[in-house]
Amino acid sequence: MERKRVNSSRIRAVGYDPKSQLLEIEFTDGKLVQYRGVSPEVHRQLMAAPSPTSFFEDKVDESYSSNRIK
Repeated sequence: MERKRVNSSRIRAVGYDPKSQLLEIEFTDGKLVQYRGVSPEVHRQLMAAPSPTSFFEDKVDESYSSNRIK
């Protein structure tokens, strides 16, 4: 999955697959986590957020099931 870099204190890059609704977050510490069931709208809002880290913590982190890849 291709990831796009974001300007964020904790998040290095974000990838998204709309078909499987899989969101992939690469953190600045090297951790890579996938979140399942994320709608295209939530991904769009994350990418447009003034603070991707705050949006992630408020709307994604506790709301979707996750799987740590790395």
